[in-house]
Amino acid sequence: MVNIRSLDPSASPLDYYGSELRRLREEANLSQAELGSVLFCTASLIGQIETAKKVPTRQFSERLDAALLTGGVFSRLVGLVLKSQLPTWFQPYAELEAKATYISTYQSQLVYGLLQTAAYARVVLSVENPGRLDEMVAARMERQRILEREHPPVLCVVLDEAVLYREIGGAGVMRNQLGQLLGFRDHPWVQVQVLPFAVGQHPGLLGSFNLLRFEDDPDILYTESYDSGHMTANSQVIRTQSVSYARLQASALSREDSAALIERAMKERYGHQPGPAVA
Repeated sequence: MVNIRSLDPSASPLDYYGSELRRLREEANLSQAELGSVLFCTASLIGQIETAKKVPTRQFSERLDAALLTGGVFSRLVGLVLKSQLPTWFQPYAELEAKATYISTYQSQLVYGLLQTAAYARVVLSVENPGRLDEMVAARMERQRILEREHPPVLCVVLDEAVLYREIGGAGVMRNQLGQLLGFRDHPWVQVQVLPFAVGQHPGLLGSFNLLRFEDDPDILYTESYDSGHMTANSQVIRTQSVSYARLQASALSREDSAALIERAMKERYGHQPGPAVA
């Protein structure tokens, strides 16, 4: 007899997803192999997801809903599953980020997470999460869905020029990443500016930071240290950092000049044209 792992659906979103998958599959009188055949995946993958050993993707969830006629149950649930894969210390920020109406960020080292390609994110996340890369990348891509909402937040990004030249993952990954940034140049709710080296000293020298604004809640300042995130709603701190951000924006290149610099870096340093997206 096959030893079927018993799941506690209340243990985590992943366990609940697995238990629901098993329950609905069995109600449909399908074996793991039969369902896998319908979904173009292996029975082993079905089994791993049912036992909470593997994190489902959004694409898998959408195909699963269609196969089992669930009315979108798994497509809704997968968002919670993927969010639960984020580092515990980062989850409170991710929840606030998803509720914000206005996000301002200065990034001194890397492209902001909401604008990263999957390949770029994979290299960045591999530094500290080599054993959970698939889950972490999927979680980061899930965060980006807030930009696809009917009413997305306004996102203003100031990138240090160093971000364009720090080769993350090789020329191909960078070419596609810079190409993705260029894709936002005409986006109605996303503004990308580059802070050039020529500026010299500036208010962002102490490091990256994010400012979140909400319709009915106090503004939040978010910063990170090595293994934790720090948030504050202190009005004086918010006021000081808001002025600092305004100065960074004023010192940065215009949206159009920033796009020109990104395009020049992409061509001269990483090749002529952005290639196909790297998964």
